[in-house]
Amino acid sequence: MDTNTAFQHLETWLDSQIVGQPKLINRLLIALLADGHLLVEGPPGLAKTKAIKILSDAIEGDFHRIQFTPDLLPGDITGTDIFRPETGTFTFEQGPIFHPMILADEINRAPAKVQSALLEAMAERQVSIGKKTYKLPDLFLVMATQNPLEQEGTYPLPEAQLDRFLLHINVDYPGADAEKKILQLVRNEFKQADQIEPIEEISQATLFDARQQVLNLHMAESVETYMVQLVCATRQPASYDSQLASWIEYGVSPRATIALDRCARAHAWLAGKDYVSPDDVQAVMHDVFRHRLLLSFEAEASGLSKDDITDRLLELVPVA
Repeated sequence: MDTNTAFQHLETWLDSQIVGQPKLINRLLIALLADGHLLVEGPPGLAKTKAIKILSDAIEGDFHRIQFTPDLLPGDITGTDIFRPETGTFTFEQGPIFHPMILADEINRAPAKVQSALLEAMAERQVSIGKKTYKLPDLFLVMATQNPLEQEGTYPLPEAQLDRFLLHINVDYPGADAEKKILQLVRNEFKQADQIEPIEEISQATLFDARQQVLNLHMAESVETYMVQLVCATRQPASYDSQLASWIEYGVSPRATIALDRCARAHAWLAGKDYVSPDDVQAVMHDVFRHRLLLSFEAEASGLSKDDITDRLLELVPVA
């Protein structure tokens, strides 16, 4: 089985285990292939934790869940120096951040110092303890979750940290058919007509090879130009539409351009294509821009969401 087929089989297998959340599964694999982190926002009970736990079972590497709370300290995540009386020296005890796959559950419940420690880990792939710096694993994926229903006792994520997330995914309740399948699955009564074979563990070497294939995927210059124009339209919206200009306070950063490129490539590769099309760019654009666009007071007062603004950008910017 070649690398691309292995990941397509993995996606199908994950869909059979996580019923009713195909987009979450797809974006989780895109983040894995694009070597980035993702922020998942949705009500409790939508299999966010289960999704990354099952993915970690299929990928070579350990998984660790960190429950974020207001009393959490940076050392609880990064680790700390422990004094050894028998030797009179300090030794570093690694924290849970040193696992390849991390679930940062309810990340917005952690205070600023913890956010700062996690920010360095996400951005630099390292942690600093005192005067020493410790490198994180080559495979390092953070999936953070937020509950949009409850804001009491939370700390909004700073824009600098939000920008470090490759994707921001909104998940919603499954439909009636999926809900019934979940019920039957829990009772061990749900079986697919075409039984899917158990997934074989994908090695990290295979994953890194897949990442290289994603980077080498053909992208025409016209598609690259289209991506850049979409990004620039958020910074000079008046060039396209005066109303759009009144809705956008700040456009997206250069990280958005890089993320759009990596995610569009991964989306195309997962679909079995050997080139990137404008459709691939459009498919991931909402999740790339959602946490990076800053809307004006006028837009928020009008009840517009960032997805509405992204839809408007797609209407205004012509495909190159």
